[in-house]
Amino acid sequence: MSTAAASVPPIHRECRACGSLRQLAGRTAVVTGGGRGLGAAIAVRLAEAGANLVLASRSLDELDHVAGQARGCGAEVSARICDVTDDDLVRRLFAGLPGDRVDVLVNCAGTNRPEPFLAVTPATFDHIIAVNVRGAFAASQAAAECMVKQGTGGSIVNVTSQMGHVGAANRSVYCASKHALEGLTKALAVELAPHGIRVNSVAPTFIETAMTRGYLTPESRAAALADIPLGRFGTASEVAEAVAFLAGPASSLITGTSLLADGGWTAH
Repeated sequence: MSTAAASVPPIHRECRACGSLRQLAGRTAVVTGGGRGLGAAIAVRLAEAGANLVLASRSLDELDHVAGQARGCGAEVSARICDVTDDDLVRRLFAGLPGDRVDVLVNCAGTNRPEPFLAVTPATFDHIIAVNVRGAFAASQAAAECMVKQGTGGSIVNVTSQMGHVGAANRSVYCASKHALEGLTKALAVELAPHGIRVNSVAPTFIETAMTRGYLTPESRAAALADIPLGRFGTASEVAEAVAFLAGPASSLITGTSLLADGGWTAH
């Protein structure tokens, strides 16, 4: 793989002051898992697009840092502590939204515990499914209720994974959860379309984040790169661009689709 092929292309954005890329101006976006990694990058990108934000995470310290970055883009930001596995907390999150409205929901809260299938415990299974599936279901349901009541439509974007389209060793529960979330995406797209609510997913390949650095060994990193035709892992900014596209009016005819930001992993 040549150096040119494996390099990360720059992401060009026009100055936000000119307003040319502020396609989400005046809209409110809720981002779960918005305190770090992909969620943080997505939150800042939506703020650059003009959205006001409600950021949800289990750590207020992490949220405060991201909120400061988003406010630097001119966004109004509300940071809320919310564990998506707690249905009551999710309901409270959407019951107290600024202006009582939500136009965009990004389900980015997620977890993974790679381990051999024969070693998976019921506790591990329940935890991954609770965060990755039930949490997204609860947030989507609460957001959709608000959107239907508003009568102005909306966009729900689920951050899934290339593992929601394929299988992999040592990721049985993670794959199951992401396949489930892809199925939920399609079902909600069909059911909510009459209300003008679009539901899509972004399915990334391995992304350079604190979570991936924590469990990728040199050997597993090399093996993963060998399966990505573009020859590199993705960046949080690249995923954020895909989410911003699906959240905004440029994708107004797109629903029930998974945007595979996977460097070609699933193409072979």
